[in-house]
Amino acid sequence: MTSSGFDPELFLQLGREVLAEQAFSRLLGAELTRLAPGKAELQLMLKDELKQQHGFAHGGVLSYLADNALTYAGGTAMRVPVVTSEFKINYLRPATGERLVARAEAVSAGKTQSVCRCEVYSVLGHEETLCAIAQGTIARVGDAPPH
Repeated sequence: MTSSGFDPELFLQLGREVLAEQAFSRLLGAELTRLAPGKAELQLMLKDELKQQHGFAHGGVLSYLADNALTYAGGTAMRVPVVTSEFKINYLRPATGERLVARAEAVSAGKTQSVCRCEVYSVLGHEETLCAIAQGTIARVGDAPPH
């Protein structure tokens, strides 16, 4: 636990519990690998079932990663239940490799919404290649859970 009372391991554990409740995330095999207030990292192995006809990751898979990473970043910045209000993604190059990594951060967080950005990388060995950039608005849907 840090001096501010923030326990990074507990925070990550709670985030993983939320991800485990999402059937689609389980289907894809997504893993929440980092989580801190206003920041998130999601990964998934790039299986053949997630590729399109040319052997690249399907754009929907990249969008899924960006959407969820943006939502985690915005939700943890505001510390309330949230949903994605909107997002835009730019595909920069085909995603290949062994796995995909999405890293998002809140750029601005208010009481009712947060604007976040995300970079999605394809990874082969230790080499990361930027393949998509996304930006989204994350909206509050309720109150913070009781402590």
